[in-house]
Amino acid sequence: MSGRLLRLACTAAVVAQAVLAPVPAVAAPAPERSVSQLLTDLQRLYRQTEQATESYNATAEQLRRQQAEVARLDGELARARLALRGSRTDAGRLARQQYQSSGGLGPYVRVLLAPDPQQALDEGHVIGELSRQRARTMARLTTTERRKDVLAREAREALDTQLTLAGRQRRARDDVRAGLDEVERLLASLTPAQLAAVSRLEEQGVSEAQQRLGTAGALPEDRPASPAGDRAVSYALGQLGKPYQWGARGPAAYDCSGLTSRAWERAGTPIPRTSQEQWRRLERVPLRQLRPGDLVVYFPEATHVAMYVGDGKVVQAPRPGERVQVSPLASYPVLGAVRPDDTRPRG
Repeated sequence: MSGRLLRLACTAAVVAQAVLAPVPAVAAPAPERSVSQLLTDLQRLYRQTEQATESYNATAEQLRRQQAEVARLDGELARARLALRGSRTDAGRLARQQYQSSGGLGPYVRVLLAPDPQQALDEGHVIGELSRQRARTMARLTTTERRKDVLAREAREALDTQLTLAGRQRRARDDVRAGLDEVERLLASLTPAQLAAVSRLEEQGVSEAQQRLGTAGALPEDRPASPAGDRAVSYALGQLGKPYQWGARGPAAYDCSGLTSRAWERAGTPIPRTSQEQWRRLERVPLRQLRPGDLVVYFPEATHVAMYVGDGKVVQAPRPGERVQVSPLASYPVLGAVRPDDTRPRG
């Protein structure tokens, strides 16, 4: 974690120069803002941005499923319309055949007037069969029409839901961008001395939190990973150094849950996309029982997640401006832990 805020400040300065020029630089913060207050403000902004990111991810996942549902319904509706057209064609053909076979006369009149009554009876049997075929075709036509109407209504409703989700996704995206802008403005306003002091204070806080876990006996004992967990850890560690990018699932960049979900997908065990769904749906395990590959979830709202790799450490995509890295388990306030490959779905 050493120097993370200095790296972020450089990023923020470049962005600010490119985006805000020739607007004058943001003034330095008021003298009364302490280092601890600056750190609190930065952590609050990062947390809010990550909440918005996970909201975006959740909506994007819902939108993806809804788009697939709309496509499925559109396909069914198209097939129903083709079937309806075929049933109408069959009904018309059978009606014409029945009329031509009967010559426009009823069956009793045909028997009375026919020179060969047996032939007339045979023809009547043919006409009767045509009538039964037509009845079956009309029943199929009615059923298909009803099915088409139901599908058309469901397709309209699914499209309305898709449009609603797309609007929600745009709002979540705007929230993320607004949060990132605010982080960049704050970082760009700090002096190098302030950035160094904030970084030292943050590292001190993490070190103390890690020590408290150890003193309380909450740090995991060494346990072997499951075969799938070992594959997930290997994949995640193979991404070290790649940048954090909100909404990303690799391979070039990741956000926190993008890294964990992709790693477990590559291990052969797909899991939910977002940290909140991972916390809600996967089997929870005590911190002391963690094994490599398990996921550690952070903050009361479950808005950050990392993967345990052993020795009291996790691999994670921490936050904007940073890269995938190995960090102490207590890098953020721990909510709990879950195990992807030994799960009974929750809720």
